[in-house]
Amino acid sequence: MNDERKIETETVDQVDAPPRARVTEEFERKKDYLAGFLAAEKPAAPAQGPGGDLQQAVIEALQSIYDPEIPVDIYNLGLIYDVAVDSEGDCIVTMTLTTPHCPVAESMPGEVELRVLSVPGIRDAEVKLVWDPPWDPSKMSDEARLELGML
Repeated sequence: MNDERKIETETVDQVDAPPRARVTEEFERKKDYLAGFLAAEKPAAPAQGPGGDLQQAVIEALQSIYDPEIPVDIYNLGLIYDVAVDSEGDCIVTMTLTTPHCPVAESMPGEVELRVLSVPGIRDAEVKLVWDPPWDPSKMSDEARLELGML
């Protein structure tokens, strides 16, 4: 007896993003040993939007990630094409790598996402890895060129 099961599949072009979870009820927290910590004032969230404090904070976080083969951070190396932060604190980083065969092609976008998410005020981060336009040394900042002795 041949008991084959068929799995039906459907090909789609795009899937809508799932809705974000929102807590609609306020819950009262019982006082505990964290009461003093919880009562402390939280630092104000940086200003959002293009050119705002939050975008600058994301750029500073990106400047702490160094290319493993070149002693220059990925922002000054010109690998970051765009940093967009919306009013809700969602950030989209558009970036590339020096070559498609870069040894960190699998890990670098994940590291960028983690660093962006570590910035206070960022709610969500997405990294878009693009290959067009391709990276070339002309995209490096003057600081990177000076560091590499290209000036």
